[in-house]
Amino acid sequence: MSRLRDNRWVLPASLVVTLMLGLLPLPTLLQPLRPYWLALVLAYWVIEAPERVGLGLAFASGIIADLLYGGLLGEQALRLTILAFILQRFRARIRFFPMSQQMLAIGGLLLNDRIISAVIHVLVGEPTLPWAYWWAPLLGMALWPLVFVLLDAVRFGRRGR
Repeated sequence: MSRLRDNRWVLPASLVVTLMLGLLPLPTLLQPLRPYWLALVLAYWVIEAPERVGLGLAFASGIIADLLYGGLLGEQALRLTILAFILQRFRARIRFFPMSQQMLAIGGLLLNDRIISAVIHVLVGEPTLPWAYWWAPLLGMALWPLVFVLLDAVRFGRRGR
């Protein structure tokens, strides 16, 4: 049994915060660089607490995000469910990767997410995102260590010393 106590409130609070981060307005120049916060936080939870987070929560979070952001209904739900499925499949390996390899894995998943989004937009006849939006997965990959360490610290109640 772990001596660290898992704070149960952190999961719903982190999801609410990430949904709110997606609503923050950004200048037009920075808009393409907005990281997919919801995917980063869900990735953390799927890797670290698979007994609490699975495909159902990923789908529900995606539907809520679709409703909040006004996109195609079900697009983010599908994208997040695919992300969660891949993470569940390879969780045992990814969890024990060094942080640099975890960053690459998350970057690959975020790039895969961007490809799925582009395919969905083409299939339904929506305009595709400009090329500048393909930089966001790189920023998400770079932010992964910060997200991981921050959520770990809040989840287990650790403070910086």
